[in-house]
Amino acid sequence: MLPVTPRGNRSIDVGRLPIGESVLVTTPSIRQEYTQIVQAVQTDSLIANPACLLYIFADMTPHEQWMKHALREAEAAFEEDEIPVGAIVVHENRIIGRGHNQIERMQDATAHAEMIAITAASEHLHSRRLEGCTLYVTLEPCPMCAGATVLARIPTLVFGSFDPKAGACGTLYNLTHDRRLNHTCHVISGVSDIESEELLKRFLGRVRTARR
Repeated sequence: MLPVTPRGNRSIDVGRLPIGESVLVTTPSIRQEYTQIVQAVQTDSLIANPACLLYIFADMTPHEQWMKHALREAEAAFEEDEIPVGAIVVHENRIIGRGHNQIERMQDATAHAEMIAITAASEHLHSRRLEGCTLYVTLEPCPMCAGATVLARIPTLVFGSFDPKAGACGTLYNLTHDRRLNHTCHVISGVSDIESEELLKRFLGRVRTARR
């Protein structure tokens, strides 16, 4: 569960909130107060600030709450003109690895969000086996990343939108459930998929505009 700060029933002056603080919206009135701000998370002005506030509604599931962190990583990729995909690895209710696409920046075909997050998590635990961890990623992993998830012995994978062109967790392939391999992974799909798809569409729209 993410650390949250209940605010009770009182109104909140957003301008006074510290950067990066998580907010639990506990009442309908406060939820309404934050509606426009939460929608603004999808605007360029807020995404341009990687330390933007994270708003957590009380009716979000734990998976949705964690996925918000992966979406923030995807937003960082967006700002770097990379395909906006983000990932985090969670262990014992703590983020121990995070990453976003850096293929163009690093000129490395393997610099996918999942690979970077998995590497960071392995360094944190001093182990190549990430048993007891959950990988959250905004887009269905490709064959390389799905394979890395299996090799790292990650028991649970949670992803947002499906990838019709490269998805290897149920779309084109199903590497995470292939019992011929030495490990399988429980997959939960479609978590915060709308947010992920909207960010991808905005990126593709920007690319098309730049090519005109």
